[in-house]
Amino acid sequence: MKPWAKKFYASKAWKDCRLSYITKVFGLCERCNKPGKIVHHTVYLTPENIDDPNVSLNHRLLEYLCQDCHNNEHHGSAELLIEPGLIFDSGGDLIQAPP
Repeated sequence: MKPWAKKFYASKAWKDCRLSYITKVFGLCERCNKPGKIVHHTVYLTPENIDDPNVSLNHRLLEYLCQDCHNNEHHGSAELLIEPGLIFDSGGDLIQAPP
């Protein structure tokens, strides 16, 4: 997570918005119908727009995704290009896969 986004993602407003959105989509990934994991902002958040609730807290600009679909959104088919044994974590960072 980007340092400038930490306060937003820890806020009550985001936590309430996130929970209400997950409930609205029945907890399923909106792309593949597997159990979801990440509420994705379809308009990427930036330091300039993160404090605008019309962007950051707008259900029309959110999508609930499973880990695989979220990784595909941010990294395309990068899993085909990375070394075996590595995966992307929920923050999009490359890490060692658990055994």
